[in-house]
Amino acid sequence: MSSLMAIIQKRHSVRNFKDKTIDKDIIFSIVEAARLSPSACNAQPWRFIAVTEKSLIKDIVNEGLGGVVPNNWVASAPVISVGCAKLNLITHYIGESVKGIHYHQIDLGIAMEHMVLRATEMGLGTCWIGWFKEKKIKKILHIPKDWKIISLLAMGYPKEESNSHTSRLNLEEILFFNRIK
Repeated sequence: MSSLMAIIQKRHSVRNFKDKTIDKDIIFSIVEAARLSPSACNAQPWRFIAVTEKSLIKDIVNEGLGGVVPNNWVASAPVISVGCAKLNLITHYIGESVKGIHYHQIDLGIAMEHMVLRATEMGLGTCWIGWFKEKKIKKILHIPKDWKIISLLAMGYPKEESNSHTSRLNLEEILFFNRIK
């Protein structure tokens, strides 16, 4: 098995983190993996805010999260990476108006998954957060108007070792050659 496949198999959502700071060099290395990601027309729309200040994390949890499921566990994360797309890039406007495709969302998904895999490789746990109050977080972090928050990523050292995975569909259920029969 390749080392990449081992990392993919090891990756799972972590929602309980040790109270341990992540060195800035590690954060740089994780974001470097995102920087090397492909993007539509090489537009590289991604912009990341690594939130490490406890008071800002608390503000994000208290004011910027919420929805169907409470996300209070996010407060235990030493880093919240806020993945944004800079929307003043012509590639994304053309793609959206001509093709109806939001390339910046695809680009950020690819880049942030690169971050997830690099973090996993470095012994960190992550959890995607897709349910948030964009306006509140933009205000808290002073994010420019022409940036759109695509996703948040909680990161930290897992509190307990776990390799638990939710069940996955079999390949036969998701892969088709040539036609759907």
